[in-house]
Amino acid sequence: MQDEATARARELRRDGSRAERICWELLRGRRLNGFKFRRQHSIGPYFADFACISLKIVIEIDGDHHAFQVETDNRRTAAMEQDGWRVLRFWANQVVENPEGIWTEIEQALLASAPHLASPPRGRGT
Repeated sequence: MQDEATARARELRRDGSRAERICWELLRGRRLNGFKFRRQHSIGPYFADFACISLKIVIEIDGDHHAFQVETDNRRTAAMEQDGWRVLRFWANQVVENPEGIWTEIEQALLASAPHLASPPRGRGT
């Protein structure tokens, strides 16, 4: 079962949408206030597009097809929230057209979940 989940996660990472690639560029390498994110992280039977495990925050990027699967997405979100995750959803066109706005919203959610980190981490030599 684990091998199937790993293979599916790899497939989802490989076949990510343009919006997912843009979002990953914002999140990868601890670029957002030093928080680590994972792509296609398994949560129960679902794969979160992006997950900050330390704060239990999920970021989902919804393409056009999500307009036709609202109930499915609501169940998925409810299941993740029941397991203690906070789910942030963005439309793919939001990510493509305004990555800075997405960055700000995600940063605010992270800082709200970790108020003791309201100041960005200090770099070397500062």
